[in-house]
Amino acid sequence: MQASDHEYQMALQSLSEDGIIAYPTEAVYGFGCSPFSEKAVEKLLALKDRPVYKGLILIAASFTQLEPLLEELPADRMAAVLATWPGPVSWAWPMNSRVPAYIHGDFDTVVVRVTAHPVARQLCEDFGGPLVSTSANRSGETPCRNYDEVFARFDHELDYILPGDVGDLKNPTPIYDATTGKLLRA
Repeated sequence: MQASDHEYQMALQSLSEDGIIAYPTEAVYGFGCSPFSEKAVEKLLALKDRPVYKGLILIAASFTQLEPLLEELPADRMAAVLATWPGPVSWAWPMNSRVPAYIHGDFDTVVVRVTAHPVARQLCEDFGGPLVSTSANRSGETPCRNYDEVFARFDHELDYILPGDVGDLKNPTPIYDATTGKLLRA
């Protein structure tokens, strides 16, 4: 299933208007919004029944979209992280003051990924920056893996559902600590 140009433009418009969309990612459908719209993030957290202290993941089309939000890493750690991107690996990275508290929650890092999923990557590219990416489900429920599941469970609660196929991963992306390489979520 592939989105038409019109559907794709509707999703982008929703993002620019403080909306929440659902879109395909590497393993599951994700909920997304602008990370710099507190209104949108609050709606997303309420939809998921997720407390703000848990933090959210940001995805991007390139490292340059994330770089203004992140602290510098030692060269060896930077090389190790960048070698995994674009790809289905997320990193908890020391952040700077540009990352809103409603994104990082109780952490002194922000979890980031340069996605290789073609739809998610193009969304970030055309949006002009990173997007919030969290599984399309309420806390404690199984994530949606296709358009029909998202539509059945969330149609009237989202601003837009972008058609598309999820990637081949069976589980959400692993999360590692960017400063140590330690696995935080398998």
